[in-house]
Amino acid sequence: MYTSKQVCDQVGISYETLKFYCKEGLVPNVKRDKNNYRKFDEKNIAWLKGIQCLRKCGMSIKDIKVYMNYCLEGESSIPERKEMLNKSKDFLLKRIEEINESINYINSKQAFYDDVLSGKIKYTSNLIDVED
Repeated sequence: MYTSKQVCDQVGISYETLKFYCKEGLVPNVKRDKNNYRKFDEKNIAWLKGIQCLRKCGMSIKDIKVYMNYCLEGESSIPERKEMLNKSKDFLLKRIEEINESINYINSKQAFYDDVLSGKIKYTSNLIDVED
């Protein structure tokens, strides 16, 4: 069993985030010790790591609750869970495309600036008039 601090260290979240997840009901089956402190097991830690991943995927707390409730239903809800994950995957793939476009833009601007600084080309601007 693990303390809240140990869980935060293992999962890479703040205590406030862990407390929020617990209060929101996102960590079911958390045990308590004799002093009423939360105690977490390996399954709790694995689930919290899953929550962190789903958050990074862009899933809202509300959607994570829906996903969690499907998980609690057992095997019968696998198709619904797969659909939710596919939507998250599609969102991530679109973000990758957008990020790659942004990186390409930055690379082209960097190359332009390098060429201007080295004297290969004249400076031009879309914002100001530049004398020839």
